[in-house]
Amino acid sequence: MPAILGTPPPTELPDRTPECPAAAHWHPGAVSTSPPDGRPAAAPHAPRTAAQVEAALLGRWPETRLEPSLTRIAALLDLLGSPERAAPVVQVTGTNGKTTTARMIDELLRGFGLRVGRFTSPHLTSMRERIVLDGQPISEERFLAAYTDVAPYVDLVDAANDVPMSFFEVMVALSFAFFADAPVDVAVVEVGMGGRWDATNVADARVAVITPVALDHAEYLGPDVATIAAEKAGIIKPGSVAVLSHQPAGAMDSLLRRVVEVEATVAREGTEFGVLERRVAVGGQQLRLQGLGGEYEEVYLPLFGAHQAQNAATALAAVEAFLGAGAATGTVAMEVVRDAFAAVRSPGRLERVRTSPTVLVDAAHNPAGMAATVEAVRESFDLTRVVGVVGCVTGKDVTGMLTALEGLCADLVVTQNSSPRAMPADELGALAVDVFGADRVSVHPQLAEALESAIELAEAGPDDALGGSGVLVTGSVITAGEARTLLTGRRR
Repeated sequence: MPAILGTPPPTELPDRTPECPAAAHWHPGAVSTSPPDGRPAAAPHAPRTAAQVEAALLGRWPETRLEPSLTRIAALLDLLGSPERAAPVVQVTGTNGKTTTARMIDELLRGFGLRVGRFTSPHLTSMRERIVLDGQPISEERFLAAYTDVAPYVDLVDAANDVPMSFFEVMVALSFAFFADAPVDVAVVEVGMGGRWDATNVADARVAVITPVALDHAEYLGPDVATIAAEKAGIIKPGSVAVLSHQPAGAMDSLLRRVVEVEATVAREGTEFGVLERRVAVGGQQLRLQGLGGEYEEVYLPLFGAHQAQNAATALAAVEAFLGAGAATGTVAMEVVRDAFAAVRSPGRLERVRTSPTVLVDAAHNPAGMAATVEAVRESFDLTRVVGVVGCVTGKDVTGMLTALEGLCADLVVTQNSSPRAMPADELGALAVDVFGADRVSVHPQLAEALESAIELAEAGPDDALGGSGVLVTGSVITAGEARTLLTGRRR
């Protein structure tokens, strides 16, 4: 049987001194992110701006093209002095809620005085959002410096392998190198896809967090939740603590099988931690949470929906596990937890970006995520009529997402985002007509025109003293990010 997390041994807070010989190359305050000796020469046409770095990275294999192996990323990090070992890691995987949960963990850990580096994906508008230090995305100057120092070693690994390093692999290496150089007390690292073969899995996480697993990326991860969960369970390492959100039965079986196999400690939502009570509040919700060390009352979370309360409970348990809290030690500082959750922001996750009419942007991109979004809109917003704007990428269960939206949206405006993988608007429109009917669907391939059309439809709706009309923009992280920029001008 796996150990049950209720009375874990206390864990000392980490200091900022690297704990492994390989990390000895790294020294606080250094601008360089490379070992001091034996540095290969820079390429003659090396990027000189952050924009050129982004272009160089985007020229590599995209995140959606996979060659499952940790060989390349391990070789690169070995050349860089193993920066992934310079600080303890909290790793987050799952199907939905990963990014927001990582943001919550980051906020909580910083509330306890730790310096936190956070890596998440994908980004809304700028790839620099993926690498966060002290709650702020990496600056253009530091992004350029990190890439300039790491790029020659990437070239060495490319030359030694038949398959070149992908965009995601290089971003992972950049993040670990940057965090080691900062240095950070803890790295919060979100898995890109799956777990076992994901580039982030070169790290041995002290705490492995798995948010709810559902069907997504089935062509890469497997045809059912049990198989997908088995892939994601690969982040659970010997001696770690596995913090498991509520899961479908098949998924939980796979996760617990891995826990037993590696003799990890486990904390499960609904058993060791969870949401005891929640109620809708202005701008979010008020929560009472069961943590590993006891109850946390009157926790305000400025995010909407039951799924975000679940993410909060999971994040709290992960932080308690990292800090060594449990039944024997009691709760961690209540006011710190309250202040941290009140400060949480998660752009692009049911985010209100406009009023009169209300416009919400949400990054839901699979049926399970869309169902959670629909439930949250109904619960948290007094909207008598909703106009949907949907733009999706290929390879997703688009019909499943549209079906989840059909009962919420009176009208649907179909559009297309700028991704090379974007589903053509006409193709998406045909699927939408099958679900909504032709009289409720309009097609505008340009997102700006789609937003304008949706807002006009919302404003033309009946005036209801008990509520009003609103617009929900969803279907893809890319769609949400581009809509957010168009409507607010904010790049993050």
